[in-house]
Amino acid sequence: MDAILTYFESIHPVKAALYATLFTWGLTGMGAALVFLFKTMNRGVFDAMLGFTGGVMVAASYWSLLSPAIEMSPGDGFTKAMPAVIGFGGGALFLFALDKLIPHLHINFKKSEAEGPQTDWKGTTLLILAITLHNIPEGLAVGVLFGAAAAGVPEASIGGAVALAIGIGIQNFPEGLAVSMPLRRQGVSRFKSFWYGQLSAIVEPIAGVLGALLVLQIKPILPYALAFAAGAMIYVVVEEVIPETQRDRFTDVATLGFIGGFLIMMLLDVGLG
Repeated sequence: MDAILTYFESIHPVKAALYATLFTWGLTGMGAALVFLFKTMNRGVFDAMLGFTGGVMVAASYWSLLSPAIEMSPGDGFTKAMPAVIGFGGGALFLFALDKLIPHLHINFKKSEAEGPQTDWKGTTLLILAITLHNIPEGLAVGVLFGAAAAGVPEASIGGAVALAIGIGIQNFPEGLAVSMPLRRQGVSRFKSFWYGQLSAIVEPIAGVLGALLVLQIKPILPYALAFAAGAMIYVVVEEVIPETQRDRFTDVATLGFIGGFLIMMLLDVGLG
C-alpha cells in the first residue's frame, strides 16, 4: 500500500484522478462480468450488496468529503459551516434536477415506475441511465479529493483520496452486477448485459478528471466542491439505493449490508487518510 501511495503522490493529480476512476470503472466491469457465470442471483444477496453500496457512499460522504470541507473552511461557528452547507445543498439539488430532466428506471422497479420525462425508451436504457446518474458524483468526489490533496490542503491527503477510490471501487462491483443481471433476466444476451453494465460507470473517469481540473484551477471552491459531491451522493442513497433494498422481505439483510459498507469505508478512510 505504501508503494501505491508513493506512486500517486509522484504523478500529476489529474492523472491520479484518471487512474483511480479507471480502477473504479474496472471493478464495475468485473461485477458486470458475473453475468457470464450466472443468469439470476438470490434476492437476499442482491439486496445486501445494494445495502453495502449505500453504506460505503454515506461513510465516504462524511469521512472523505464533508468533514474535510468543514475543516478547511475559514471562520468560526456558522460562518465555518456555510461553504459545506451551500455545497451539500447544491449537490443534492443538482441530482434532483437530473432526476427530473433525464428519464430513468431504478433497479427492481417496474417500467411503469420510471422517473423523469415520459418516454418510449426501453426499460434497459432507462436502467442504464439510472446507474449512470448514480456514478457521476462518485467520480467527481474522487477527482476533487485528489485535486485538494495536490493543492496542499492539510485536511486532504493522497491516502484519503486513494481510500475513497478503493471504497467506491468496492461498491461499484455490485453496481455492475445490479445492471447486468436484470438485463440478462429480461432476455438480453450475456455480452450485451455485461457491456451495458460496465458502460454505466464510464462517466466516472470523465467526472473524476473534470473534478480534479476544476479544483486545481479554482482552489477557493474546494470546500464547496467536496460538499457538493457529498450532497449528490447522499441524494442518490436516500432517493435510489435505500428504496431499492426495501421492496422485498430482505430488508434486515440489506440494513446489515449497509452497516458493513459504512464500517469498511470508515476504516479505509481513517486508516489511509
